[in-house]
Amino acid sequence: MREPLVATYSIVARDAATGQLGVAVQSCYVAVGAAVIWGEAGVGVVATQSFANIDFGPEGLAMMRDGVAPADALRRLLGEDPRRETRQVALLDAAGRAAAHTGSACVAAAGHLTRDSVSVQANMMTDDTVWPAMLAAYEGATGDLAARLIATLAAAETRGGDIRGRQSAALLVVAGTRAEKPWQGRLIDLRVDDHPDPVEELGRVLRVKRAHNAQSRFVGAATAGEMEEAIEALRQAIELAPQAGETRLAAAMACSFQGQPDEARRILRDLFDARPNLAEWMGRMIEAGYIPPDPILLEMIGNARPYRPE
Repeated sequence: MREPLVATYSIVARDAATGQLGVAVQSCYVAVGAAVIWGEAGVGVVATQSFANIDFGPEGLAMMRDGVAPADALRRLLGEDPRRETRQVALLDAAGRAAAHTGSACVAAAGHLTRDSVSVQANMMTDDTVWPAMLAAYEGATGDLAARLIATLAAAETRGGDIRGRQSAALLVVAGTRAEKPWQGRLIDLRVDDHPDPVEELGRVLRVKRAHNAQSRFVGAATAGEMEEAIEALRQAIELAPQAGETRLAAAMACSFQGQPDEARRILRDLFDARPNLAEWMGRMIEAGYIPPDPILLEMIGNARPYRPE
């Protein structure tokens, strides 16, 4: 089978504060995340691109899982590959050790920069300023690891990025400690498979993911009667995704809990009038025991017009 030409830019990195490991990528190639990025909690992350040898992903992780240093794992991968000069690959382990390779047959502009706990790599770029700009952006960025990885991709775009254009992007962040099973410990796993501005869209999806996580924390804390924690989680959800249906439902529940029944009714009336399916869904969640049976919520569910699938 012909190997995919994944002309792209990517970053692998470890966050010193949390131990989290991350990898992010953008390319003018559909569904780039399916080919390039690999990661396992407490083990490492891999980006395999150019004329991508996808075997490098799982095989690189397997070696790091067994304690092989990234530099040694990279030598083994390349030593067994007759087309090594067409490859670009980076590996980073849970200790922050990084190793990268840009083959001599990678299409210009191509190169990489590797530092402690981070490596950036790119091929088929507009010029050779792209990957230095990525490294500078990562080292100067603030926020958690996911935010810094997005900032790195955005910096590549400001320098021209992939000479062919842009199409897809992906982001994977895993925990710094090993999980019981290899597929566990995936903290963020997002893909934008086809979009006119995939990096910007990836950032938007990340905000939605954060809002969803905050909503889940709100429901858990509210169910446990921990209202201070619940309200703080709700504040975060509203800040990240104020118009999302689940966020507005959480806001209505909070109003009810805080003795503001009229405001809770107003939010729920507007929401259920526009989306009666949410009233049906909330009723099912309450019946299943996943959401507290708040009296105002039950009242407004009962008053909502029946949901009729189209």
